[in-house]
Amino acid sequence: MILLSAQNISKTYMERKVLDDVSFFLNEGDKVGIVGINGTGKSTLLKILAGAASSDSGSVTRTNGIRVSYLPQIPEFDDSGRLIEQVLAHLPNDLRSSKEYEARSILGKLGLQDCDRDISSLSGGERRRAGIASALIQPSDVLLLDEPTNHIDNETSQLLEDLLLKYRGAIVMVTHDRYFLNRICNRIVEIDRGKLYCCEGSYSEHLLQKAQREADAEDAERKAKSLYRRELEWISRGARARGTKSKDRIERFEELKNRDVPVQAESVAMQSVSSRLGKKTIEIENISKSIDGKPLITDFSYIISRDARIGIVGSNGAGKSTFLKMLCGQIMPDSGRIVLGDTVNIGYFSQECEEMDPTLRVIEYIRETADIVRTPDGTVTASQMLERFLFNSELQWNRIEKLSGGERKRLYLLKILMQAPNILLLDEPTNDLDITTLTILEDYLRSFSGAVIAVSHDRYFLDKTASEIFEFKNGQCTRFNGNYSDYAEKVSGEERDNAPKPKKKEKKERTPSGERKARFSFKEQREYATIDSDIASLEEQIADAEKEIAKNSSDYVKLQELSDLKSSLEAQLEEKMERWVYLNELAEKIERERSI
Repeated sequence: MILLSAQNISKTYMERKVLDDVSFFLNEGDKVGIVGINGTGKSTLLKILAGAASSDSGSVTRTNGIRVSYLPQIPEFDDSGRLIEQVLAHLPNDLRSSKEYEARSILGKLGLQDCDRDISSLSGGERRRAGIASALIQPSDVLLLDEPTNHIDNETSQLLEDLLLKYRGAIVMVTHDRYFLNRICNRIVEIDRGKLYCCEGSYSEHLLQKAQREADAEDAERKAKSLYRRELEWISRGARARGTKSKDRIERFEELKNRDVPVQAESVAMQSVSSRLGKKTIEIENISKSIDGKPLITDFSYIISRDARIGIVGSNGAGKSTFLKMLCGQIMPDSGRIVLGDTVNIGYFSQECEEMDPTLRVIEYIRETADIVRTPDGTVTASQMLERFLFNSELQWNRIEKLSGGERKRLYLLKILMQAPNILLLDEPTNDLDITTLTILEDYLRSFSGAVIAVSHDRYFLDKTASEIFEFKNGQCTRFNGNYSDYAEKVSGEERDNAPKPKKKEKKERTPSGERKARFSFKEQREYATIDSDIASLEEQIADAEKEIAKNSSDYVKLQELSDLKSSLEAQLEEKMERWVYLNELAEKIERERSI
């Protein structure tokens, strides 16, 4: 059944036609990932589907009764108010009370334990997690998610992935997280130059189909060019359009001449640009740092190698960004010191992105850094560098205010790289960047001749670029060799090894048939006499716990205690029921043998 359909949608944004007469259909069970280069209209399409924006033409139709939940890139909350109230604010009044426990539970899983804190105290990552909780608790048949993994840590990304895999409704999401796309989506929609290209299957299957589509288009164009050259020779010999065949052939020539040539796929192509790096890079000597009394890093020492590829992971607030800011001198450690080599030239890509003058033109912004850069292949102008970063001649003369958020991030990244750094510090470089830019950035980093230290929640990005992982946790920095998958496997293995071993269940001693008669042991006889009352008592305690849970719906700490108690009682009841079955079977057997 079709849940939602958008037909003949067109949308022009800031003089650019981002959607050109496109149609989209969402069926039951669909898990759709929307991909495309920044500025192509991914978020615009999602807003139109959600009803948060209107199209210039076309229509969106929802099947009667279909409920839609929407997570925008920037969650909409009031400037102040309790977190739990803000998360529940989008629900109808009659649902807020019944949904509060679920909301608190999801917030707790997402790392927001204090649900009564003021919303104004939340960081960007915490607001994003609050937005996720708000979207998930709404009763819905369709989830629309715009960059759900932005600004959340790896652990939260994994948790969100698990929640979405269990979600029974349809999902449409814009994301650059390639593991997310592969594991959750069963259909990929790419937006390219205003058109939609659909692929049934995962992101990997989409890449294969796209490569085949582009290869077919190139093959058809090659044949058309060959035919055009032959027809051009015939026309040049002075053919006259007197006969029917001649007229047909001239018309065919005109069609070939005026044919639509397939546009070459855009890509970010940039040679490694860096300055010479001496033997001494960055030496970290016994540094410690605390913020508001919370230790972020304690007595840490390390010497960064010239070709280091370090990925930094940890929960939000663990000190990852603070560590990078200390390396580039923006923040000083409380103790210890950081020593830079004489030739070190740091390029720091900040998570927040620098403030840009919205009235500046794109090319003016880049020329503030350099008019030309020198690459292994020669000198390249600022305009040529912009071309390689997908800013065509028209976009280069646009004002920055007309760029999308992702395009601004791409422009900012180009500016950092044009400074010819020999040590790159990247703080969440994957946020807001499209997959095409990320892919080329990954290739660029592989050929980069200096050191790279990247904070990222993008597991795929870390797998492609990192050879060592630093984990920030509880004020300590622990180093792991390998990429993110190696790190995750080692950590999960350690957790399994350290987990308490489950107690082996005692084998139930059943009286063998044959020579020995069935009988109760002294302990079984006493248990048989009291087990019915024990079961009744447990059932009463579970009922009492359920009543207490209903009474204490606003006290999350108490709710957690009661929930744990109820789970423990239910486990005891299940065990008692198993014993009841065994003891009653044994009693019946004893009675049968007595009657023989």
